[in-house]
Amino acid sequence: MGQIDQDKKGFSQGFDRLESTEEQEQAKSDDQREITANFKLVPVSESIRYRKRAQSAEKKAELLAEQLAQAKTQAAKLAQQLNDVQLEQRLTHKLAQAGAIDLETAVLIAKARTNSNEDLDTVVEQLKKEKQYLFADSSASITPAKKTAAPKDRLTDARAVLERAAKKAATTGNRADLQEYLRLRRNFI
Repeated sequence: MGQIDQDKKGFSQGFDRLESTEEQEQAKSDDQREITANFKLVPVSESIRYRKRAQSAEKKAELLAEQLAQAKTQAAKLAQQLNDVQLEQRLTHKLAQAGAIDLETAVLIAKARTNSNEDLDTVVEQLKKEKQYLFADSSASITPAKKTAAPKDRLTDARAVLERAAKKAATTGNRADLQEYLRLRRNFI
């Protein structure tokens, strides 16, 4: 029986070793499952779809960045144009108050002389001193407008036109002339 007992012991030790290696392999496979659970494997077709979506999103981002840059440059241009128009309006107002005769010319000259930090009143005064011919003479008095002739009586002119059309229609006998006469006559009846 000694031999059988030794075989049993050897077998049980081998079985224990086998169990421990199986446990180690199972632990390794559990570790691998945890790793693969963290990094899910995606099918190739889905991976391609993800890549295409990412590329299209990158293209859209680039396009939007370009559009944003264009919008910013356009906004800067519009802001500059607005500043120019506002300056021109202020100059026009100041020059009109100063009595400029040729307002367009005075505005152009004043705009050319104006710096961003210079006061508009000083520019207008300097322009008034240097280019006196652009401004009305302050010593000259304003004369009122003269009376004009009275307007002509519209009905007498219209009746004369009607009479001429009637004579023309009667002498020519043309249908177009007759229609013209009737059209004019409709206004008086």
